[in-house]
Amino acid sequence: MSNESSNAFSHLNESGQPAMVDISGKLDTYRIAVAESRVYLPQVIRDQFHGQDIQTRKGGVFQTAIIAGIMAAKKTPELIPLCHTLLLDGCDVQIHLEGVEAIIRCTVKTNGKTGVEMEALTGASVAALTIYDMCKALTQDMIIRETKLISKTGGKHDYNRE
Repeated sequence: MSNESSNAFSHLNESGQPAMVDISGKLDTYRIAVAESRVYLPQVIRDQFHGQDIQTRKGGVFQTAIIAGIMAAKKTPELIPLCHTLLLDGCDVQIHLEGVEAIIRCTVKTNGKTGVEMEALTGASVAALTIYDMCKALTQDMIIRETKLISKTGGKHDYNRE
């Protein structure tokens, strides 16, 4: 499953201190990353699901989570210390109910020197946290079960979990 080419951590310099990876010598390539988060929703929350969303006094849960995920992807370098600031060409967050879970897919695209995995993972994670925040008045029994990278293309190594 893994395409690791080196056992060295990329965010440490020769002295073992944190450092941003130097990408100055890399060429721009078209890059896409897809990440997924899953949120277990107890029955009391699923009972509020109508149409394509969960309606609360705060508004549509999935609609709000989509906006939060996009905003988070754009702010990734402000949240993750060694991430590069990237111009994102696109960010799409999709959320649907599948059984007892809300499935969040965040797809991020750029044309640049470094990948957008962290932006996709951040977007999916913050969308999941937003669902939790908007539904916690009903119950705290929700579980953010997992967040994972599904795929990435355009860099030195492509990756696909599916």
